[in-house]
Amino acid sequence: MSLIEEVSRYKSVAVVGMEKNTGKTECLNYVLRGCSRIGHTVGVTSIGIDGETCDQVTRTAKPEITLTAGTLFSTSEKFYHTRRLTAEIESLTAWQTALGRLVTARAVTTGKVILSGPVATGLLRDVIAELHTLGARTVLVDGALSRKSLASPAITDAMILATGAALSTNLPELVRQTRFVYDLLQLPTADIPNATQLARIEQGIWAITEDGTPVDLEIPSALLLQQQKERLYRHGHRIFVSGAVSDKILETLRMQPEANRTELIIKDFTRVFATPQAVRAYLQKGGRITVLHQPKLLAISINPWSPSGYTLHSDKLREALAEVINVPIVDVRQQSEEME
Repeated sequence: MSLIEEVSRYKSVAVVGMEKNTGKTECLNYVLRGCSRIGHTVGVTSIGIDGETCDQVTRTAKPEITLTAGTLFSTSEKFYHTRRLTAEIESLTAWQTALGRLVTARAVTTGKVILSGPVATGLLRDVIAELHTLGARTVLVDGALSRKSLASPAITDAMILATGAALSTNLPELVRQTRFVYDLLQLPTADIPNATQLARIEQGIWAITEDGTPVDLEIPSALLLQQQKERLYRHGHRIFVSGAVSDKILETLRMQPEANRTELIIKDFTRVFATPQAVRAYLQKGGRITVLHQPKLLAISINPWSPSGYTLHSDKLREALAEVINVPIVDVRQQSEEME
């Protein structure tokens, strides 16, 4: 089954870049073109901003986002006015973003657009639902693995991960970092009846009792976990961390006598900001990490080119990743050239 056929099977798919210039936008355009060719109606939005002609940080040229007629999209009011296509507005949100209200529209002609979507997970869910209501069979979310956004790309049903030489020009290091994210995507789903309730919790560290009830451990910050570690196991060995998981949290849990019975529950893989070494040490001690939501990884898109001008060999990069990762590895630029 081709990547486009695979994407068309899901209601929502995130295209997520591990780093700037790893080919995320090029992959998104590839999927948009492919869905248009097979007559599969899509909607598209972004976490943050994407589609600029020049990267605001690296000052390198970026591929623009191209939409075909019939594609639904949600972007900020400011960037809706800069679009280079004809569109019909479907809705306008009452709430404001930093770049104005959020506009949901349908492209009437083919053209370019800058996407700037919601920056909170709840709002992203609302936008996805609205695009489905308007007729999108699959909603594509342009995302990134970043501390800067409050919206998680892991709320979608499936995901494509973009990696490449911009992450590292050292092939073994690039493979190691990509494999780490792949491993996080394989974290098992927590066996818990009230996952939806837990997902709504935005702050704190909680214990999960045997019947699945969350109990606030009243530890206001992960920074205070070590000083208040006696509270950790008052209600069992399942600990839910609502925010980011750092080396400090994993180290504290690893050092406890109960470490080999501890299950650390997190919302999704994007909450892990710990190093591979810290994660490995905790797991080797017998601890477990589970997630409330596990998206399906459809493929890894590779970009052998780096902004520094260094280029890895596409086939060698694909082969090296394929040795340690069990999903399709795709060079979308190469496939696009072969299709033309």
